[in-house]
Amino acid sequence: MKRVLLLLGICGAIPLVSGCWDRVEINDLAIVTAAAIEKKEDDQIELSIQVVIPKSISGGGGQGGPGTGGGVPTTLVRSEKGSNISDALSKLQSKIPRRIFWGQCKVFIFGEKVAKEGIQEQLDFLLRHPQPRERAYVYVSKGKAKPILESLPPLESYSGEVMRELSDLNIGMRVTLQNLDEMLTGKSQAAALPLIDILPPAKGEKKLQGIPYIVGTAVLNKDKMTGTMTEKETRGVLWLRDEIKSYTVTIKPKGEKGEISLNPVSAQIKLVPQIQNEKWKLLVKVNTEGSVIQNGTNMKLSSPKAIKAAERAYQKDIEKRIELAFLQTQHKKADIIGLGKEFYGKYPKQFKKIENHWDEIFAEVEVEVDVVAHIRRQGYIDKPAGMPEKEVKDK
Repeated sequence: MKRVLLLLGICGAIPLVSGCWDRVEINDLAIVTAAAIEKKEDDQIELSIQVVIPKSISGGGGQGGPGTGGGVPTTLVRSEKGSNISDALSKLQSKIPRRIFWGQCKVFIFGEKVAKEGIQEQLDFLLRHPQPRERAYVYVSKGKAKPILESLPPLESYSGEVMRELSDLNIGMRVTLQNLDEMLTGKSQAAALPLIDILPPAKGEKKLQGIPYIVGTAVLNKDKMTGTMTEKETRGVLWLRDEIKSYTVTIKPKGEKGEISLNPVSAQIKLVPQIQNEKWKLLVKVNTEGSVIQNGTNMKLSSPKAIKAAERAYQKDIEKRIELAFLQTQHKKADIIGLGKEFYGKYPKQFKKIENHWDEIFAEVEVEVDVVAHIRRQGYIDKPAGMPEKEVKDK
């Protein structure tokens, strides 16, 4: 009886073991590495995809020059227009002999025009479709997005890889699909995306050998792009968001002709929301430490007076960066800092009363910046290199 039951159990389980009946061989896939979404003049959406060319990879690569493998380009770009992304994708699929696969797409670029008109519908497709990864990076292009996919950068195999590397290096904003969705559905309903352009090819290089690079930040209020910020302003936003990474700050101590370059090794930022006499205020507390990587002054940095002078200049520089960035975000009425979440956490009842017009309140928030800056390391030499001792001063 036990054997009969065991046999019946095995027979009943066989239909549930599906095996690989629905598998798709990799040779049947068109693997997308990057995609661009743009709005055309006829109010249609154009979808451009960058697809790996398998034979260029299997051919060994490395002998055909930048952006090629064995003399053959490593990727191709194909585009189609439609009433929405789904429509454009179906038209693309009819012209590509392999099934389009989004699982390896690391970069999505919104063209400037579609970003200004709104990206909600496009974002819905990217988050609803089961294949695109929520950890893929998102950009806005300065102008049209398709040429960025078509560029053949000298240092990498294809432009999608360049943009992934830029995001991993934390150059500017670092935003994924998941981050973008969280920002647009959060209390502030505002977002910031890295703004990308193509660096023209150097003399002697081919026309398409431009390199994608980050030129600033695109500011979105709800799902529409309302303006841009420069790289310097973006740095201030990164301080406010507590996302600053190690980078170079160049300061000019008061009364000195030269400059000192510092590399921040640590930074702690705390946002303190305050409501006083019905006025909404923000106190930004910053504690940062830096090390000297170049001294272009005649100051002897082993001197306590010289260090204090450099630290004061360092402090003023950070204060100006943060204040400038905050004023720019207020001017655009886009809370890309996430300040609404901070106020809601501390003053939930007051925030709920003004939630529907938070943009207006945010534009009037008073900010105070309190920076504590220290220079912990002056380098292996205490005086400017190559300068006679008699010209060096202790400040």
